Amino acid sequence: MDLLVTTEWLEKELGASDLRVVDASWFLEPDRDPAAEFEAGHIPGAVFMDLADLADSTTDLPNMLPSAEKFASRMQSLGLGDGSRIVVYDNSPVHTAARGWWMLKTFGAHDVAVLDGGFAKWKAEGRALETGKAINRHRHYTVWFDDKGVRTLAQMKANIGSRSEQVVDARSAERFAGSLPEPRKGVEPGHIPGARNLPHDQLFNADGTWKQGDALKAAFEAAGVDLERGVVTSCGSGITAAVLAFGLATLGKRDVALYDGSWAEWGGDPSTPKERGAAQ
Repeated sequence: MDLLVTTEWLEKELGASDLRVVDASWFLEPDRDPAAEFEAGHIPGAVFMDLADLADSTTDLPNMLPSAEKFASRMQSLGLGDGSRIVVYDNSPVHTAARGWWMLKTFGAHDVAVLDGGFAKWKAEGRALETGKAINRHRHYTVWFDDKGVRTLAQMKANIGSRSEQVVDARSAERFAGSLPEPRKGVEPGHIPGARNLPHDQLFNADGTWKQGDALKAAFEAAGVDLERGVVTSCGSGITAAVLAFGLATLGKRDVALYDGSWAEWGGDPSTPKERGAAQ
C-alpha cells in the first residue's frame, strides 16, 4: 500500500478483511466537535481516532504522546490490530490525518497510509457515507514505541550547538517571526534559533490534495531545507509538524523526526533561546 492513496483506490478496497479506515479529524475551532461530525457522516466502515484523548494526561503541554500502553489499548478497542492495513483521513483545515499516521508509525503500525484529499474530496465526489457511531471490533495491537522519530527538549537544546539536524517549523510565517502573539498563555513568540519555516498549508494544492514529487520537493527547497540532511519538524503543539514529516516521507526521506513538545514547550521554557524575524 502506498503512503498516499486515492479516493478511487480506497473505494475499491472497502470491505477487505485486513483494511481499517480511520477518521483522525481534530479541530482548532472550539465550536467544532470531531466526534459529532464523524457521527453525522463518515466513510463506510471507518472508526474515529480521538486525537484529543490520545495524549499524555500527566503534563499540561498539549498533544504530547501518550504511553505506548495507552495507545495500544485505544487502538485495540478500535480494531486496529496487528496485520491491519490502515488508511487515515480527516476533515480538518490542519490536515490531522498526518498526526494520526505519525502516531501509528511511532507506536509500531507497519502499513499506514493517508487518504489524498481527505473526507472533503470523498464527499465532493459523491461517494458513499455512513452515519452514527462506529462499530468497533477488538483486535490485538502489540505495545511498541519507536523513539527514533521523536525528539525531546533536551535533544533539541543539544542540537542548538551541534546543528546536526535541521529544524523546520510548520507554523505560519507571522507566528514563526514572532509578529503575532502565541495563542497559548505563557508562551513567548518567535522560533528556535536556526530553524527554517515552511507553513504546513504550502504542502497542498488548491483542491486540498497533497503536492507530490518535484512540486513537493520544491516547497521544502524554497524554505531552505537541504533534503540530504536530517530534519526535525516542529510547530505549535506537534500537530502540523506531522504534516511536514508525512510530506518528507512521501519523498522517500527516512532521517526525519518530530519535536513532540514543539513551540508550546520551547516557547514556554525560560531557559531556551528564542529568535524573532524571518529565517536566517
